[in-house]
This record gives sequence, C-alpha cells and structure tokens, in this order.
Amino acid sequence: MADPAPISVAVAGACGPLGRRVSRRLVDHSRVGTVVGFDLRPDPGIAGLEYVSGDITDLDLETLLADVDVLVHLVSAVEPWSDEKPAGTRDAEVTRLLLEAAGAAGVGRLVLMSTAMVYGAWPDNPVPLTEASVLRPLPECGFAVNKAEQERFAGQWAEEHPKVGIVTLRPTVSLAEEHVGWVVRSLRSAAHLNGESEVPVQFLHMDDLATAVELSVVGDLTGVYNVAPNGWISSGTALDLVGRTHRFNMPEQLLRRVTTWWWKKGPALSRTGMLPLGNGSTPISPGVLRYARFPWVVASDRLRAAGWTPQFTSEQAFISGHKSPPWGMLDSHRRQQIALLGVVAGGLGVVWGALAVGRRLFRR
Repeated sequence: MADPAPISVAVAGACGPLGRRVSRRLVDHSRVGTVVGFDLRPDPGIAGLEYVSGDITDLDLETLLADVDVLVHLVSAVEPWSDEKPAGTRDAEVTRLLLEAAGAAGVGRLVLMSTAMVYGAWPDNPVPLTEASVLRPLPECGFAVNKAEQERFAGQWAEEHPKVGIVTLRPTVSLAEEHVGWVVRSLRSAAHLNGESEVPVQFLHMDDLATAVELSVVGDLTGVYNVAPNGWISSGTALDLVGRTHRFNMPEQLLRRVTTWWWKKGPALSRTGMLPLGNGSTPISPGVLRYARFPWVVASDRLRAAGWTPQFTSEQAFISGHKSPPWGMLDSHRRQQIALLGVVAGGLGVVWGALAVGRRLFRR
C-alpha cells in the first residue's frame, strides 16, 4: 500500500513558546509536507517553516489556508491586561476569523487549544475530572469563561461543517524553562496565602503539550482530550520543590478585595516591579484564587489510549520553570531565617495593599 500523501498544516500562533515547539515538531514529521505559520511576532527562524508575520485580524486568512489540510489554533491573549482590547474579546474575534476562513478554504481538520480550567474549581469536583465532566468555569475567571465560549462557538461551527474534524485539547497549566505563564504565577502566589490547605495540582511541561498537538495533527483523533501528566501533587509539595515552604493564611474575603485592587494596577506595577502580592513578576489574578483552593485535576486516559505518552511528571515540569533559589545550598536554619524574612516582607505588602483598599472603600 502506498504511503499517504503528506499533509499541509497551518499553525496560528507559531511564535509563542508552544507554537515554536509545535512548528519544529511538524516540519520534522514524515507525515507533514508543508507547515505555514503566522503570528504577530518576527520570524522565529525555524527551518522549513513558511512564515507570515502580521495581525490575524489583518491577514488574508482564506488565501493563507487555501491548500491547508489541518489548522492548529494556538492564538491567545496570554497576559489578560497586556492588550488595550480585553483578552476575551480579542480571542473570540480571532477564533471567529480563523473558523470562517477555514470553512471557506475547505480545511479538513481543526485543532483547538482550550484549557482544563473550563471545568472550574469547585469543592464537589471529582478527582480526577474526565472529558465527560460538565463545564463549570468560574464566572470570575475570564480566561476560563472565554475558553469555554470558544469551545461552544467551535461546536456550533462544527455542526455547520460536519465534514471537518475538530480536536479540542484541554491541558492543565503548562510551563517550560523559558516560559512561566500568568496562570502558573498566580496559582503559585495564591498558594503562599492559602495557609496549610493542600490542594491537588498538576503541571504540564510544554514539550509534552507540543507532542499532544502533534498527535492531534497527524493521528486519527476527533473530539475532546484532556492533557495532563501522570497523577498529581499537592500545592504544598509544589512550593517545597522550589524552596518556598513558609505560608500564611489570609481570610478569603480580604484576599479577594486586595487582589482585585492590585490586579487592576497590573500594567503599571508590572513596569515598576512594585508587586507586594505575588512573586515579583505578576500580581495574583482574582479569577485564579479559587483554582488555588479547590481541586480541578484531570485524567488524560483518553489521549494516552490514542498513543500519547508524557515524558515529564508534574514535579519535573514545575521545577523546569523555576530556577533554584539562591539559598538552595544553605543549611535549613539559614533557609528558615531567610524564608521568615520573606514572609514578613510579603505580609507587609499584603497589609499595604489591604490599607490601600480600605482607604479607597472608606472614601466611597
């Protein structure tokens, strides 16, 4: 029997940390003939990638997708407050444009990147969640709500285009050596303020997520697939892995008010580095707080049955995105002293934020 004809793939969002990984894997795959990538950023310089730079809202997408067999949609507004236009509005617009162009161009398969956060973090969640679980994104988490809405829109589009196969991936939070996204940073920061509460968490290495996308492109997949490593770890274990073992508890109502106020200051504070809540790189997203308090780990049995095998555990993935602290080689007594100073400094920052919120509320 003759080998199947090589397929043509388009990667929307080819320059992001995940997009670069996916593009490299696809250009090297024997089943793939042509890979076209487009993104806002400059050419990533990947050999074999036909790259087009530009805003997706301005590109002639129907022409770009004219001879494409599979479209991989990885575009997302990574930082919620980094764009003048709200992230959810832009993501919805991009998804609509891509799907309309794919339908007009006759694309045969769509790979859509969603998130496991669409299940929501609820006290009554089963551990783990499966693809059959009901989608209950937390209303205050715009990122999860927007992803659930994209899935709904893609589902409606699929009904109008029954010949197109759609693969929807729902990964847990992913990270890599060169990239730790705002969700991971917010979850990690919130865990410090969660007292001694232990919540099951999962971390997915971006290399493993890239292989899941690759399988979705070249494999015989259709439908929804969770993407997660084997098992899970506790939030406390995750903090222990990077040498941050001291935590303190803040009442949820106060924490929510403080983080909401601080999150609104995100753009300015990100530029100045004045971030009393968080880890020095981002404030805590109020919409992520409950994701640090209640379980939402997922099972990826369905994807494994299709041939996917992760290479990293949650521990390995989490460590890969976090450099060892400079006190890592100190003895335990000195580490405790330094950690205690950090907690005191963090506590002062929290008080500062709380007082600011209080003054603002009092003026009202």
